[in-house]
Amino acid sequence: MDAMSRYRRAAKTPIVLVLALAMVGIPMVSAKTRVPSSRDEIRLSFAPLVKRVAPAVVNIYTKRVVRSRPISPLFNDPLFRKFFGERFSFGQPRARVQNTLGSGVLVRPGGLVVTNHHVIEHADEITVVLADRREFDATIISTDERTDLAVLRIDPGGDPLPSLDMRDSDELEVGDLVLAIGNPFGVGQTVTSGIVSALARTAKGVSDFSFFIQTDAAINPGNSGGALISMDGRLVGVNTAIYSRTGGSVGIGFAIPSNMVATVVEAAERGGKVVRPWIGATFQDMSSGLAESFELRHPTGVIVTEIYSGGPADRAGLRTGDVVLAVGRKVIDDRRALLFRIATLRLGTSVQLRVLRDKKERSLSLALVKAPEAPPRNSRVLTGLHPFSGAEVSNLSPALAEELSVDPMQRGVIVVRMKRGSQAHRLGVQPHDIILSVNDHKIHRIKELERALARAATPASAKWKITLKRGGRTLTTLIEG
Repeated sequence: MDAMSRYRRAAKTPIVLVLALAMVGIPMVSAKTRVPSSRDEIRLSFAPLVKRVAPAVVNIYTKRVVRSRPISPLFNDPLFRKFFGERFSFGQPRARVQNTLGSGVLVRPGGLVVTNHHVIEHADEITVVLADRREFDATIISTDERTDLAVLRIDPGGDPLPSLDMRDSDELEVGDLVLAIGNPFGVGQTVTSGIVSALARTAKGVSDFSFFIQTDAAINPGNSGGALISMDGRLVGVNTAIYSRTGGSVGIGFAIPSNMVATVVEAAERGGKVVRPWIGATFQDMSSGLAESFELRHPTGVIVTEIYSGGPADRAGLRTGDVVLAVGRKVIDDRRALLFRIATLRLGTSVQLRVLRDKKERSLSLALVKAPEAPPRNSRVLTGLHPFSGAEVSNLSPALAEELSVDPMQRGVIVVRMKRGSQAHRLGVQPHDIILSVNDHKIHRIKELERALARAATPASAKWKITLKRGGRTLTTLIEG
């Protein structure tokens, strides 16, 4: 008798079934999580779950007025208009309405909606449409470009709205069933099913915290901001991006984990912007070669490369060369995981770091505080006859570095933004450039920059030697007036 025949005959009672499974080498599956065992179970439907959760997923429509520029500067000349008359209306700036669509999720019965930042970015008007076709004007409560999340509020007039509770996204496992609900291509609310394909995935260019849930549930344009739902009817993620060469779904979609969503929603409810804990250190990913030198069984953890003097890491006792293995009970595999774990923790508390030093593990307590605004940024737009005319600059502090997503160890004066068409723009100065020196005068604060510019700004024959730091590279250029 073959193994499966023995299994069929033995599987008549629960006790014998267990013995039979062990006999043929079939692993036991818990009652909580198991594969379908009969044709009837394969016929099971998601319909009851969808009926319960779909009303909390909304469609979002935005309008933005875009003004086009004249075809040629000639049309701005009053003499030209006087000679030819005003019939050349095509030369005047024209306003056109740009529409976008997306999805959102009601997370509070009072009308709090979470969606993607890129769905409502630059919008002049935002309309939220519920599953029952009711429409509401929405106001922006909070936006967080770094996570690509935004929180809106609608006024239901005192009537409680359907909403979704959030589940701990760390409970998810690869292979779990999920539903994606949104408004793809503007066709209306749509539900797709799939599984969790991967966890802690990176999607470059989406957000600063690349720690996504990957799913093969179909996600298409318009699904952005929609809900990723677990089988218990709770929100585990906000759909945000897809990998595609055609613009359509190829089974690789990404969702922001609900643990990150929760921090943004809580900040919005407190009425402030999102402020995350600051570590005050930089880190390097562990490689196979480095793992051997640390006598690690496999590459895990991150290596401390630099520590900000007086910062939280310094006060916690971290040292350069330490390996951070875990934050709380969460194992750290790389820098993205570390940043995500710290970013989802609450300010004013502390967390235990499991650290490897001198081939011995130890525990350190890291205080979760916000980055200091020191020195004050003192932002201003520079004017005058010099290469930085039209650039807005600020004193760089750890808080501003966090805000701009630049190296937190950098100090000095940073270009925040610039006026289009200005002298700085024409000369190729870029946002996030750090000004190191002007004519060999080192720059640490805005006052020093202004003195150096005033000293050299002599009439037309002025010469400039500018040294900048851009993307980790130091650039020096000579400019003659």
